[in-house]
Amino acid sequence: MLLRMNDSPLRHQNEGGGTGVSQSTALRPYGGSAVLSRDSASAPTGAFDAKHFLLTLTEEPGVYRMLAADGAVLYVGKAKNLKKRVASYFQKTVSSPRIGLMLQQVANMEVTATRSEAEALILENTLIKKLAPKYNILFRDDKSYPYIALSGGAFPRLFYHRGNFEKKSQYFGPFPSGLAARESIDLIQRTFLLRTCEEAVFAHRSRPCLMHQIKRCKAPCVGLVSNEEYSADVRLATLLLKGRQTEVIEKLSAQMAQAADALQFENAALLRDQLRSLQAVLHRQYVSSTHDHDVDIIAAVVDRGDLCVNLAMIRGGLHLGDRAHFPQIASGSELTAQDGLSAFIEQHYVTQSAPPRIIVEPWPLLEAVEHLNIGTAKNEMERAWAQMAQNNAQLALTARRQSKARTGGRLESLRVALDMAELPHRIECFDISHTMGEGTVASCVVCVDGAMKNSDYRRFNIEGITPGDDYAAMRQALTRRYERVATGEIPAPDLILIDGGKGQHGIAREVFTELGLGHLFSVGVAKGEGRKHGLETLFVHGQDGRQDVPLQLAMDHPGFHLIQEIRDEAHRFAIVGHRARRAKVRGRSKLEDVAGIGPERRRRLLAQFGGLDGVKAATVEDLCRVDGISLRLATAIHQQLH
Repeated sequence: MLLRMNDSPLRHQNEGGGTGVSQSTALRPYGGSAVLSRDSASAPTGAFDAKHFLLTLTEEPGVYRMLAADGAVLYVGKAKNLKKRVASYFQKTVSSPRIGLMLQQVANMEVTATRSEAEALILENTLIKKLAPKYNILFRDDKSYPYIALSGGAFPRLFYHRGNFEKKSQYFGPFPSGLAARESIDLIQRTFLLRTCEEAVFAHRSRPCLMHQIKRCKAPCVGLVSNEEYSADVRLATLLLKGRQTEVIEKLSAQMAQAADALQFENAALLRDQLRSLQAVLHRQYVSSTHDHDVDIIAAVVDRGDLCVNLAMIRGGLHLGDRAHFPQIASGSELTAQDGLSAFIEQHYVTQSAPPRIIVEPWPLLEAVEHLNIGTAKNEMERAWAQMAQNNAQLALTARRQSKARTGGRLESLRVALDMAELPHRIECFDISHTMGEGTVASCVVCVDGAMKNSDYRRFNIEGITPGDDYAAMRQALTRRYERVATGEIPAPDLILIDGGKGQHGIAREVFTELGLGHLFSVGVAKGEGRKHGLETLFVHGQDGRQDVPLQLAMDHPGFHLIQEIRDEAHRFAIVGHRARRAKVRGRSKLEDVAGIGPERRRRLLAQFGGLDGVKAATVEDLCRVDGISLRLATAIHQQLH
């Protein structure tokens, strides 16, 4: 059998984790890595010839890809020993029905050798997300995990954070939910009174804010706390965020005793209050142990073919909460709890730091990962945590199933009511918002399979129309949106809702016809008498050529409830955009339109004359007396304001 390098463009590019494709057919140490593939010309026809392929494999760590006859990637996996791992698939007994079904479709395999198992893990994760193989269990989490951060500087700010890290700040987490992170921030505020205000607000305060008055901040902005005292509080808060609450309590107790011995009773009382606050909040808000453990508890449950992996985070012995994960899997695949656990562990800890211990339930059949300490519960407390994680996984599965049933029922009811051939999986809704023609904004919200998809929402700032002309605004928004649908840039919806009566809907139909999208199914949603919910009239334009057929559904109709929810969301999204646009225009100073007037000169002018009215009342000569304002600038300012 011949060995060759693949000439596919995908395999010539860098595929993550520093992996590159070697230009030599010989296997060599990772630096680019080597890729092996069975040559189709020399291989026997029919099923994949595993026996011959295994003869060529190295025992180095790396990543393997299983391919179908048409070249589609069926599965991506990593191995500490490529030869042993790939050989394990082609035994007399198959580990699961899902693997057996996959192996029946394998026509080819490719292998990429890496320098270490850790690099193989990174490359595997990159390829799974990039290629979305049919038989991989893919955990996609659109939301990043929340963190608590402390900024740099003399008086660090405590704040909630999602997204990329900045070098100047310290980050603590991740937390399983935003609620857990915010509760921890509240605890630290109560105990150490650290500031949470933005840098711009902090730099320009002239007196203490409300947070100081309610005893949540020591007001470093106006010098009510020394740098040394504030820094000491930051150090204690850092220890608490690292899970070392026992150490924090001991330090506060020692400081309180020291202050009492020195007859500094006011200071001792403040420290006593800090201790009471810390202990009371810890006791009330968390399930805790007697030791400062840092542990992740991962439990998986399979019920009626659905899989849920639940992650519970224990930091410093405090149970911070759970987060349920549901994988994307091929239809018809039969998964086990071990399958889900293995896939989740391999994908999750590529992007998230691992704690000293990871407890899994049930125990997965997975290869040891060199940088993770994975085991089972060792004591009663850990067994209680593991059982709690399993119970929460089951509850999350039940809630998800009930939500799907409710959503599916509403979509089916809507399909029947509108006489549609298929379920409306993707629904888009449009609305217009303005104040007497000012700041007109159109909104487009998207509902996919009964759930709002915020990432697909869009707003359109409407320009070049007669103020208050809703028909022209709707035409402009729909044209801008559906020009991209017509060119194939974005998917076409199954149903379009237009928040407006027969006239608005008529404009929409004209736009669709002009763009060659007359086949799209659309409905106009006209407000009822007195603009009351439940009295709306629907104007339906179906795929069979029906034009503006009026339809009224019962107030308790499930499909009608879905239309109302989507319409109300479009209305909310449009109003938020309109108010922001209007505020931006109204809050803009006319001085900003004068060339040569920047923030500093504008500040001097407003300070010199007591505001914009004073600048308006000033003569050109008065304006010239302001530092930095020449005769030319003064003349330009006077002309702009008059």
